[in-house]
Amino acid sequence: MTKTKILIRGALALALAGALMTAVLAAPAQTPDPTPQTMLARTPPMGWNSWNHFHCGDSESLVEAQAKAMVASGMKAAGYEYINIDDCWQGKRGPHGNIHPNSRFPNMKAMGDYIHSLGLKFGIYSSPGPKTCAGYEGSYGHEAQDARTYASWGVDYLKYDWCSAREVYKPDQMQAAYEKMHQALVATGRPIVYSLCQYGLQRVWSWGPSVGANLWRTTDDISDHYDRMILIGQEQNGLGRFAGPGHWNDPDMLEIGNGGMRPEEEETHMSLWCLLSAPLIAGNDLTKMTPQTLAILTNPDVIAVDQDPAGNEGYRVWQEGPLQIWMKVMADRSRVVGLFNLGFSPEPITVNFGQIGVGSTEQVRDLWERKDLGTFHGSYTATVPGHGVVLVRITDN
Repeated sequence: MTKTKILIRGALALALAGALMTAVLAAPAQTPDPTPQTMLARTPPMGWNSWNHFHCGDSESLVEAQAKAMVASGMKAAGYEYINIDDCWQGKRGPHGNIHPNSRFPNMKAMGDYIHSLGLKFGIYSSPGPKTCAGYEGSYGHEAQDARTYASWGVDYLKYDWCSAREVYKPDQMQAAYEKMHQALVATGRPIVYSLCQYGLQRVWSWGPSVGANLWRTTDDISDHYDRMILIGQEQNGLGRFAGPGHWNDPDMLEIGNGGMRPEEEETHMSLWCLLSAPLIAGNDLTKMTPQTLAILTNPDVIAVDQDPAGNEGYRVWQEGPLQIWMKVMADRSRVVGLFNLGFSPEPITVNFGQIGVGSTEQVRDLWERKDLGTFHGSYTATVPGHGVVLVRITDN
């Protein structure tokens, strides 16, 4: 065989391997057989959680004010629907073991009814251990009892946080502990989204659906700092095959509007979470949003990336130092591409159409500007600010 033929065959083999890799990475996520649990959260849940901004300082009146603001601000119209109370709502158990809220939440049923009256859904928090992270009553030994109580209050979403469970369960009992609450929720007959919070331990993404989870935390806690947010987002690369309709990787809640990041960094936060098909759970004070915060949280073109019905998770296709390109395949086979600059100064980034599996002539739309940019041939280049992003949708011409 001549040297020329060997080189040609080698090039063809490399091209075929690249095409196969693109096909595998772009393939729709594998969805478990339908069950009552996997029929929930067919797109990533959207809502609000009390922890990031208020920690243990929430109350019934504060939560109701957040629910009212979600509607009045237009966030409900944009797709946000869950109002989730995090840790610190629990009081003591009664003589028969039933959990009661503390004095800051005098009537959970009434609060749930108010949330539902606004067309929203009600979420709550507990732990498989005897205590929550903040030291309140957990569900250990009371799983079925607590699930029935939550259902009677009208709860639609449970965040279940490992915390003190490590004190009563061995590591190899983690899945059984989460399965116990799953079965308790199913037994109530009420559809309740099940959110695991155990920080990605034991490769939870590989077994979360088997214990009925609709979403599972893949990392430790986020904080309102760019460096922490971008690290958590980057760690999601390669997890896409474990997610899809009814079961999602969760890189933690949004910090947008809490004051620790610049606008371009918050756009990076929102863009990356939407490319990742991550749950969009706002963690700010909805009653005091600036127009800029609201615009970032409710941009319909960007939210559509997260809520795309195919449920594909985006992944990194190129990196050069602090410059990265991420890509997500949409249900209509268009590509959403994020050009990320993790550096400090503006830099040009070029996406070549061949590397994302599209044709040579494509239409490009800027999703943050909500503007069609026209027809491009072979590639698209944008100058991206430091710590910023340019998010575009690339469609066949």
